[in-house]
Amino acid sequence: MTPHLPALNFAPELLLLAQDVKVVFFDVDGVLTDGGLYFSEYPPGDARIAPQADAPRAAETIKRFNTLDGHGIKLLQKAGITPAVITGRDNAALRSRLQALGVTHAHFGTEDKRPAAESTLKELGLGWSEAAFMGDDWPDLPVMRRVAFSCAPANAHVEVKALATYVTEARGGDGAVRELCDLLMVASGRYASLLQEYTQ
Repeated sequence: MTPHLPALNFAPELLLLAQDVKVVFFDVDGVLTDGGLYFSEYPPGDARIAPQADAPRAAETIKRFNTLDGHGIKLLQKAGITPAVITGRDNAALRSRLQALGVTHAHFGTEDKRPAAESTLKELGLGWSEAAFMGDDWPDLPVMRRVAFSCAPANAHVEVKALATYVTEARGGDGAVRELCDLLMVASGRYASLLQEYTQ
């Protein structure tokens, strides 16, 4: 059987900037999701509703994740690149999704993202020159300015896109994460061999 040749190409200068990346940090809302926040209200009498009469009605946050992104994160790990998450929010749906993807480095409810990234880098024995970050809004800028490779989805804020090394064609929650994962795998030299496992 003729070997399947990869159809994916990235500019050599991008691959050069990304070739030493060993850890990639992801924001969640607007990156791993489309940035929308869906709230479902609990029905009256539900045990999860606060008992105080004047308390607001309780609600559950619902998030939509993309399976292309999820598989990309799994492939990153096969390529020897550690995925990590830093997000200003925290909920059960997100924790469940990250657990399913095998993401063990995560900071929840973190508005100041630089110290969180520094903590993970120290834990992994890595430096900023070995890190990438994907974000979409101003709270992501302090980390994006320090990493070797910064990325923004197509729907990111204009200031974030202006600072990013690379802006994806896809929007957050619609394959943008996978696009970055693919780029990092190509830069690491592992993309073709990982693809080959699926095309034999």
